[in-house]
Amino acid sequence: MSEGLRLCDFSAGYPKRSVIEHLHVSALPRGEVTVLLGPNGCGKSTLLRALAGLNRGRGEMWLNGHEQVQQPVARRAERVVYLPQSLPAGVHLHVLESVIVAQRASGALPHAASEAEIIALLQQLGIAHLAMRYLDQLSGGQKQLVGLAQSLVRRPELLLLDEPLSALDLNYQFHVMDLVRRETAERNIVTVVVVHDINIALRHAQHVLMLKEGRLIAEGQPDKVITPETLAEVYGVKGRIEHCSRGIPQVIVDGLINNDLR
Repeated sequence: MSEGLRLCDFSAGYPKRSVIEHLHVSALPRGEVTVLLGPNGCGKSTLLRALAGLNRGRGEMWLNGHEQVQQPVARRAERVVYLPQSLPAGVHLHVLESVIVAQRASGALPHAASEAEIIALLQQLGIAHLAMRYLDQLSGGQKQLVGLAQSLVRRPELLLLDEPLSALDLNYQFHVMDLVRRETAERNIVTVVVVHDINIALRHAQHVLMLKEGRLIAEGQPDKVITPETLAEVYGVKGRIEHCSRGIPQVIVDGLINNDLR
């Protein structure tokens, strides 16, 4: 069985409503960032939660040669880390304490990070100065960065990030995606990120899955997946791909296919 993440006939949703139906995804490679794209309500967050074992999944989910669907949630959590859009409210811990707690929660680690290494991780994220601040004193964007530190310190094989940029300014959006891509490569893990900004996917992702109504419309390299045709089919917009003076592709939207809200 090949390494990476592979889904075969994978379905997910809720007790009375199925969202993802019979999804087949060839191996998402280790060491690369995959971005999930699609309109609101297409199943991106549902899929991430199902991969983490928080929503019921059916079918097959293979991670580095190990089938995960039949595993208990606690056992899957040893390999898979899911970061939601926001941390739970009311947690009264220092930032440093919260990262240490997150590391311990993942079970006995053969190479647990020292306090100095955790501080270095916070430094990479630009939040070392917040180490002794309480979580409930932080802004939304700062909490997201702490959540990313809590996720990385657990050394997952699969890192699932649900809209990690939603509360960040432009500077931190670029900084975080650059860090996620670097850490993914250095740790040789599979990272799947939900974002809404298609240009972030074009610039920072190495792989893209594009969903619509729970179905996989396209999969592959960003410049192969993000095309005028898929933009029209998935988002209902008239778009084109242009390259800036540095050769970086970006999406330009010229209008809507129709004026009806979907």
